[in-house]
Amino acid sequence: MSVSARRALTGTLLLGALLLGAFAATSSAQARTITDSAGRVVEIPDEINTVFASGPPASILVYVLRPDVLSGWPRAIRPEEAPYIAAPYRDLPETGRLTGRGGDANLERVLEIKPDLVIDFGSVRDTYIDLADRVQRQTGIPYILVDGRFEATPAALRLVGAALGVPERGELLARDVEQTFARLDAILADTPEEERPRVYMARGPDGLETGLKGSINTEIIERAGGRNVADPGDGRRGLVQASIEQVMFSDPEVIVTWDRNFHAQVFHNPMWRGIEAVRAGRVYLSPTAPFGWIDRPPSLNRLMGLKWLAGLFYPEQWDADLREEARAFYRLYYHVDPTEEDLDRLLEWSEGTPPQ
Repeated sequence: MSVSARRALTGTLLLGALLLGAFAATSSAQARTITDSAGRVVEIPDEINTVFASGPPASILVYVLRPDVLSGWPRAIRPEEAPYIAAPYRDLPETGRLTGRGGDANLERVLEIKPDLVIDFGSVRDTYIDLADRVQRQTGIPYILVDGRFEATPAALRLVGAALGVPERGELLARDVEQTFARLDAILADTPEEERPRVYMARGPDGLETGLKGSINTEIIERAGGRNVADPGDGRRGLVQASIEQVMFSDPEVIVTWDRNFHAQVFHNPMWRGIEAVRAGRVYLSPTAPFGWIDRPPSLNRLMGLKWLAGLFYPEQWDADLREEARAFYRLYYHVDPTEEDLDRLLEWSEGTPPQ
């Protein structure tokens, strides 16, 4: 038998042993059923002690609701992000991811961790339903899909709060989200569509990647009361590559980005200099510690960005102190009490000066 064949056989036996272990662990636990956002009825253990997050959005959802069950981060926490995550959890291991760009966690990694539950938070399209069914079938580990759209956030918090055995915390956070939505809706009710700012989200170092209107990566624009200028008008969604001519033609009044390189050069780039947002100095840089305020990933972290954008879009109507809003958000959602220096760093970042 060749070396490669022996390695393949060893891998198969290891996976088989892990699978048997997983099935044995699952069958010995008390179970209950839960209906996920895709309508799948999934049997899960009555007590959840370990969760594998399929990608970055799910890891934040689990951390916010019940950090003690999170098995690790899809990507290890970086030093500048660490102060904004509670000490016991900032050093969790890197697990890789099952979904999204750069998916690199294989089933053996999941089985090594032996979680009680796998959670995916984001799209619930057929592609993700098929993946969830396949992983669940191959590992014997229950896998639930949770709708990650902004409007579904309160329902997601209640669903996962119940699944993780913390329904009270799920309800607390769901109500907090609903209150934020209601504050914005009261402003938007008095703001005709044509009076709302035209906004472009610039992604990547050249600022030319963006999301079409309604895309999960840019839906924060509309939720905060802006009009996404990347609107083909035919219902298409998703990330796209724009041209500088298209951006110039749409002439946004506001540009938001989380890319430091783009923000650092946009005011000096002659191609962008004539765009209204640049001429008016209204290109805003989103902090990304511990997670992006407006995206990257599209998870509960966007709720902080929603408050930030509401203040930028409607400074007269959104009556709030950003420093105190950030302090309260990080306490409630991220289980951390930021120091004054930590808050200074975030506010300076949001004003265009990120940490070096």
